[in-house]
Amino acid sequence: MRSYRQLFRTPEFTPLFLASALHTAASTVGGLAIGTLVYAATASPLLAAVSMFCPQLAQVVGATTLLSAADRLAPRAALTGIALSYALGTAAMATPGAPIWALFALILLLGLIASLGGGVRWGLLNEVLAKDGYLMGRSVFNMMSGLMQITGYATGGALVALLSPGATLLVASALYAAAALVTRLGLTRRAPRAEGRPSVSATWRTNALLWSSRPRRHLYLALWIPNGLVVGCESLYVSYAPHAAGTLFACAAFGMFVGDITVGRFLPKNLRARLGVPLLLLLATPYLLFFLRPSLPVAAVAVTLASVGFGASLVQQERLMAVTPDELAGHALGLHSAGMLTMQGVSAVLAGAAAQLTSPATGMTVMAAASVAVTLALVGASLRDAGEGGEGGLVVAGRRPKRGVFPTDFAPRPPQE
Repeated sequence: MRSYRQLFRTPEFTPLFLASALHTAASTVGGLAIGTLVYAATASPLLAAVSMFCPQLAQVVGATTLLSAADRLAPRAALTGIALSYALGTAAMATPGAPIWALFALILLLGLIASLGGGVRWGLLNEVLAKDGYLMGRSVFNMMSGLMQITGYATGGALVALLSPGATLLVASALYAAAALVTRLGLTRRAPRAEGRPSVSATWRTNALLWSSRPRRHLYLALWIPNGLVVGCESLYVSYAPHAAGTLFACAAFGMFVGDITVGRFLPKNLRARLGVPLLLLLATPYLLFFLRPSLPVAAVAVTLASVGFGASLVQQERLMAVTPDELAGHALGLHSAGMLTMQGVSAVLAGAAAQLTSPATGMTVMAAASVAVTLALVGASLRDAGEGGEGGLVVAGRRPKRGVFPTDFAPRPPQE
């Protein structure tokens, strides 16, 4: 697949794309409203950061209990149900006078439901597109996510200022409902990709199988930790610049858009593989500047430049699909999504705690330094593997492993349920 025109002519790609765009817009508008609501009520950087990224904390529960359903549920019904659940839950958060603990309970519940979303959505994308089209398709989704975040945070900031956080949450709820409608009407009914009944034991078995390969472990860790730590920096935008957080979020989304379109559309495969690690380092390094507490214009430039580094995830996802059998694609991508979002939630807590004890600027600096350290450690481990004759994971990301390197991958145990 060589062009965006071919991509959008692929049956079911466009409705999946539109539904995901609406869902992303809803999450950005609603997330900013929740963060603003909690910060206004508590004046706590920790609680504000956690409220915006709390759904991600529930992802670890879903990844260890529910993820086998990603390949065992009908995709259209699952995605429609997830969007409707978010519409109802977000509307409930807008209830006037709702206590903070109730908001957090709803946020965690929705995060648990959403833990299936990544696996179902990206598994369906992998099914809809030809094998050589996944990277371009995923890059288009990432670009859309960047644009929707820019629009969502700008719109959310305006709605919060002109109306109220509660009214903004109702707008987000309507966007989730629209996503459910597009999913239901635009996608065709498909059978589940895998047979068997979803269960905790099936989830654990497949997680163990995916984790059994050392190169895949390195890829998962690279997809989860450096990225997550930088999102911890982003979780402090509200407390760093309370009246301009929407601007920083929009700049971050624009940088991510630039990185995704560059990696997904313009870089040849060989060069793309070599840029995975430099992009991970770019993701964190500009945030070290926050130690100097830069003014808003300088901070906006640093945030934009850093977010170009999010393009590294496309390189790592392409490699992950190369070392994963097709019948486990949905589960593998769901594990990536759930782990990444979980780490983002954990990082928001850590960053908020650091900011609570020191300052938002110091919290950002600490998280960025940790991201750089983790990336360098993973590169060292990957180099050692490559030096021992194995698959180097991050270092040899462009090379597809020979069949037989991971023999259990290609003969997975049938479901026992």
